[in-house]
Amino acid sequence: MVLTAAQIVSFDDTPPPPGLSPWVGVPEQVRRIEIVDPDAAWPDVFATLRARIVEALGDRALEVEHVGSTSVPGLAAKPVIDIDLTVADTDDEDAYVPALETLGFVLRVREPWWLGHRCLVSADPAANLHVWPPESPEAARHRIFRDWLRADEADRERYAAVKRAVATDGLMSEYNARKEGVIREIYARAFAAAGLSG
Repeated sequence: MVLTAAQIVSFDDTPPPPGLSPWVGVPEQVRRIEIVDPDAAWPDVFATLRARIVEALGDRALEVEHVGSTSVPGLAAKPVIDIDLTVADTDDEDAYVPALETLGFVLRVREPWWLGHRCLVSADPAANLHVWPPESPEAARHRIFRDWLRADEADRERYAAVKRAVATDGLMSEYNARKEGVIREIYARAFAAAGLSG
C-alpha cells in the first residue's frame, strides 16, 4: 500500500465507537500542562530510547521516528519525548508490547478503530510511544509537521506562543483541543509546500 496525498491531508476525527474507550486501565487523570524552554538534550534522550527500542524489538521495529515538539530545535514543549514506532501489525500486541514493557513502557491507549493506533508511556524518561502500522497517514503527518516547523521560524514561533498561552490556564483535557486550530493552519501551509494540496 502506498499513501496518497488525499489520505495524508484528510484528518480522521472519528470518535470511539459507542461504549468503547481508548484507555487501557484507569483513564488518564486530569493534569495541568507544563511548557518548558527547549532543551538541547531532547534529541539525545530520543536517541537513547530509540536504541533501546530497536534492541528490544529487532527487525520488528520497522521505523522509529522522533516527532512532536521535542523533535524541533528551538521549540518550547512539554518535557515529554514523542516517538512514532511502525510495526507490521499493531493488532498483534504480543509481538511488541511485552518487549517494550521490559524497557519500562506501559500500554495506555488502544484505538484499533483509529488507524490501528496504540500508545505506550514511559515515566523515566518521560515519553509517549505511538505505535502505527505501515503507511500510516497520521505518522506521515507527524513527520511533515516536524519538518515544516524545523524549517519555518514564523510558524515555529506561532506554535510556541499558542502552546504557552493555552498552558497558562489549561488542563491536559483542554490543551489539545484549544491548540488544534493553529495546528490545522500550520498543516495547511506544510501540505501546500509539499505539493499535497491545492
